Amino acid sequence: MTALALACALAGPVSGAAAPVDCATATALSPAYNSCEGRNLTITGQNQSRKPDPTPGIIAATQAYQLARAAALAADPERQPNPNSCTTVLLCPIDPRMNDFASRGGIVKPVLYTSRSGATMSGHVWATVAGPAKRPGIVIVNGSVVGFEETYWFLAQSLAKAGFVVMTFDAQGEGMSDQLGEFPDQLEDALAGTPLLGLIGPRPAQDVFGGNGYPFYDGGQDALDFLLSTPAHPYVPRPSRTTGTSHAAKQSRRVAAGLDAAYNPLWSTLDPTSIGITGHSYGAEAASWLGQADPRIDAVVALDSLCVPVSPAPSEQSVGYPNPDFSNLPSATYALTRDCFSTPAGPAPWITKPALGIAGDYLLNPVPYLLPPNPLGKSRASLAYTAAGVDTGQVLVRGGTHLSFTDIPFLVPGSLRAIDMIDWYTTAWFAKYLQNRPGADAMLLTDRWQHDATTGTLDPVADANLFSWHFRSRLDVAGQGGGRVRCEDLRTGCGLLVPSSADGWPGEYSIVSATR
Repeated sequence: MTALALACALAGPVSGAAAPVDCATATALSPAYNSCEGRNLTITGQNQSRKPDPTPGIIAATQAYQLARAAALAADPERQPNPNSCTTVLLCPIDPRMNDFASRGGIVKPVLYTSRSGATMSGHVWATVAGPAKRPGIVIVNGSVVGFEETYWFLAQSLAKAGFVVMTFDAQGEGMSDQLGEFPDQLEDALAGTPLLGLIGPRPAQDVFGGNGYPFYDGGQDALDFLLSTPAHPYVPRPSRTTGTSHAAKQSRRVAAGLDAAYNPLWSTLDPTSIGITGHSYGAEAASWLGQADPRIDAVVALDSLCVPVSPAPSEQSVGYPNPDFSNLPSATYALTRDCFSTPAGPAPWITKPALGIAGDYLLNPVPYLLPPNPLGKSRASLAYTAAGVDTGQVLVRGGTHLSFTDIPFLVPGSLRAIDMIDWYTTAWFAKYLQNRPGADAMLLTDRWQHDATTGTLDPVADANLFSWHFRSRLDVAGQGGGRVRCEDLRTGCGLLVPSSADGWPGEYSIVSATR
């Protein structure tokens, strides 16, 4: 039985006249709980059933991407990204709504540079024509397997429109970045999170499930190095991690040939004293770790999800261990682990930077909760950050899945408005901690996601609240006006939320409106 069929069986008939129960307090195995979970599973099908059919535009945009990809590789045969998920056209679909950023007041500069392992990396730097002379910078670290750069362009563009300089890149082994490094470091950052290929990577015992984690930890730091490069201090790759080899000669050679960029082309717009990092999936692991480890980074948003740096770090295999928060099923049934896995060797960094986590009710597949999970089960990392004394939060999206954080314009499971809510809170966190924007607290404390009109229209019982009822979303931050703002259940609001009319955004927020 599929998850959607099971949802219908659990939910049963829905009467418009019946008052909806408080799902968060429904008793396990009761008809009320089963009905709640059935409806929750049903909304994970909204992306498939409710999104307007963009197929013709997707096909055209994806064909254009593949043609441009082939032309770029033909013009620069030293680049060797294949094989990866984008070798197969259908695994790298392109959302046509995120093309032509320049026509919408945007600036986007494609860049190539050499990583510490000697791979040629492909990325883009984003900003807008209008805006302050100096702006904070943000690095976005992709997820693994099908985490190609373009699927995070929605976030890059909305952050650029919000007044940031943004760096996106394909992790080594994904998209347009090389699959292998240069001798003697061919495998150091290779095989970016590709299941089973970790067996032939540099750490086969711990990276078997998702491949090599270094493309995200080291790749994120290399991307930050490039973002901060200037004409006075050009980008130079760090020595490789495993052999200490410098691949700076390759970078210099390719710069001289007009292939690689010597430095960030938008360097003059960047404020290097205000830097954030965000990432999804394996990129969230990297963002959580690097955000605390790298002194240049000031704020973190981890997209499914925030983790705690520890040493020694668990291997990626820890996602398969029983988790008491989820009826002792393996963590990966519903979530990743509290502690950052497969991190670089060495002591764990102290937690000192503000960090927000965002996650959904489910992980890759909407597996029903036959028994209620622990409502704190997806906030363990954020609670540890609170214990460390830093500002933190954890936003849990009702009906959201691991793929809700990507703009993959095909039929992936998730609630329709999840990606918009994710984009909103990412922008709000960086507005508070990088821009010190007046009104950023109102963005974080808005009630718009309690009363989202589209969510209410699509919901079987007209529930317009997009916060999870399985898990408690939380916020624990210093208020811009002084004092402490703490809410342990944003779904109810704790009496702290402000009306959407006061949060600075008129009307409904979406990734489309935010990037226009």
